[in-house]
Amino acid sequence: MNTVGVIFDLDGVIVDTAKYHYLAWKSLADSLGFEFTEANNELLKGVSRVRSLEILLGLGNVTLSEEKKQEVLLSKNEHYLKYIHKMGADEILPGAEKLLDSLDELGVKYVLGSASKNAPLILKQVGLFDRFKGIVDGNSVSKAKPDPEVFLIGAEKLNLKPEQCIVFEDAIAGVEAANRAQMVSVGIGDKDTLSEADYSFNDLTEIPADFIESISNK
Repeated sequence: MNTVGVIFDLDGVIVDTAKYHYLAWKSLADSLGFEFTEANNELLKGVSRVRSLEILLGLGNVTLSEEKKQEVLLSKNEHYLKYIHKMGADEILPGAEKLLDSLDELGVKYVLGSASKNAPLILKQVGLFDRFKGIVDGNSVSKAKPDPEVFLIGAEKLNLKPEQCIVFEDAIAGVEAANRAQMVSVGIGDKDTLSEADYSFNDLTEIPADFIESISNK
């Protein structure tokens, strides 16, 4: 088996924290006097915190000063963190631990490549922090996906060339970033949405037992 390493996105692949972002944004919209729906929330997926606020304010036709924007962003994040601090191992998505176990058995190292600045905290809350060889999060990168920076740093942490890395992603921007980095991209979620991925599955439970070996032997 040729040497390969794996880079995991966090949200939507290992855990699902999107629901908590939604509840925190919804609470903010409520306080500003307008409705924010789950359909609206789809517009914020994979988008930076500042841009998300701009979209939300546009939906409500609300204008805020820069000072007030910073204030509500801080408030939204504190609201979100309250949910995160209640997370436990039961929130690990189906198939994730089994896949990590199989990687451990194969001796394949893996790191996290996530835009979330709260990634280390989330991994600690669900009991997976010590299993990853490294974490590249929103504190480590200057460019957001689809820029490949997060994954290229991940390859460095694995001491591997980009083409030796396999990326698991649930977002279009993440798949594009992996492809731009010349890595093998595995889309987790809707196959039509993630059609640019080299491989795609609805969730991690669908990953075949010999999947990693089959890729590394190519």
